[in-house]
Amino acid sequence: MTRREARAAREAGGAGETDGVQQPASHDEVRTPQPQQSDALDRLDFDAVITGPIDRVPEPEPEPVGAAVRHGSDDLAADHPARALFGALADEPADREPAPQTGESPLAWRQQNYLSHAEPKRKRRWVKPLIVTVVILAVLGGMAGAAYAIFQPQVAQLVASLTPKDDDYPGDGTGEVMFTIVSGDTGSDIATNLHKAGVTKSYDAFYSLLLRQKPEVEFQPGAFKLKKQMSASAALIALKDPANRVENTAVIPEGTAEVDVLQTVADVTKIPIADLQAAAANPADYGLPAEAKTLEGFLFPATYTFAPGTTAHDAIKTMVDRMFQSLDAAGVTPENRWNTVVLASIVQREAGLKDDYPKVARVFLNRIQQGWDLQSDATVAYGTGNTHRVETTDAERADASNPYNTYVHPGLPVGPISNPGDLAINAVVHPADGPWIFFVTWNLQTGETIFSTTEAEHEAAVAKWQQWMKDNPGYE
Repeated sequence: MTRREARAAREAGGAGETDGVQQPASHDEVRTPQPQQSDALDRLDFDAVITGPIDRVPEPEPEPVGAAVRHGSDDLAADHPARALFGALADEPADREPAPQTGESPLAWRQQNYLSHAEPKRKRRWVKPLIVTVVILAVLGGMAGAAYAIFQPQVAQLVASLTPKDDDYPGDGTGEVMFTIVSGDTGSDIATNLHKAGVTKSYDAFYSLLLRQKPEVEFQPGAFKLKKQMSASAALIALKDPANRVENTAVIPEGTAEVDVLQTVADVTKIPIADLQAAAANPADYGLPAEAKTLEGFLFPATYTFAPGTTAHDAIKTMVDRMFQSLDAAGVTPENRWNTVVLASIVQREAGLKDDYPKVARVFLNRIQQGWDLQSDATVAYGTGNTHRVETTDAERADASNPYNTYVHPGLPVGPISNPGDLAINAVVHPADGPWIFFVTWNLQTGETIFSTTEAEHEAAVAKWQQWMKDNPGYE
């Protein structure tokens, strides 16, 4: 609609009113405002209202307008067109009921019935921060839990390093304990035995102290007078003090041959070796089986403290009686003592690790049952007089003049080859179950042994042992 058409429409609307009553208009006509609003309408730019501005001019940035101004406050200029148009509506009483049928403005009726003037409820602004805080704490807690699960060993180690250990006794202890160091005991063995004897509070207390010693501590075999509940430091000082070593104490390790046992007893008791050899010449005097030609196998390995003035006969009888006591405890009857001791003496020399003893016993029993030769290098070496080694040469294994040569003589050898301890005796009495026919101790330093059921497997194990011997010269 153009400006001229809009003006014609307004004039036509004015002509249609009679006596202040609005006449019905056709659908093509425009409803006219109330008479008192006609001047304001005349001032309105209908070209801008209805048709829009022809040329768009950039408007200045609007200033903030209060709610009162937006709803027709008196702050509006008196001559403002909107004031003229809506002022009458704003001045109407608040409780007036609209009567659209009488021609009242619908806008005033809407303001009075739909616009709420009540103060809006305040929002709970603390709810959102609380929710965010809870979520963050939950996420951080989950991350902390995951980190602890992953790094638990490191955390435990750190806590342990920062927490004082209660693994050591204070002071020099009380009471008295007879503690024995056997030849071949390592620092770890001594730490373990001290804890078992009630001398130290823990294994770690002594062993960790021992590792820090410079130079390395060398312990002497023998019996030592210690006390209960000693600090690790006090125990170490006592073991290094020769004054605490008990005299007349003989330490006989497992697998020691008779010749070495008698020499050890002579050294600690000051009994002449000749007296001991003479007393050992008649095994029947000590109740040994009729097959026994020497004391070999029946001098039980242990730690003995002989009273001053002990005779050679009494010293030997003490060790033989101790062997009978061990055989009885294992359930070996007197008639079975000989074969049990002979086989146990071989197992004692051939086996390495503790768990291998019953397996080694089973290998020899399987060979005897199947009619095989024992083929023990330890028996051959003993027959040559080498009581401290188990390996032999081809010539020694072929020497039929050696009565202990189990490569050429079937069955058990003519007698024991060492003095076995409880572990070897029990292994013979209770051997492991298995089909093994061969075994090779391929690592002489650790005692690791390979058990085989076929010759091919055995040859591979032997090759491994031979390579180890080349890599570690000096072992026999």
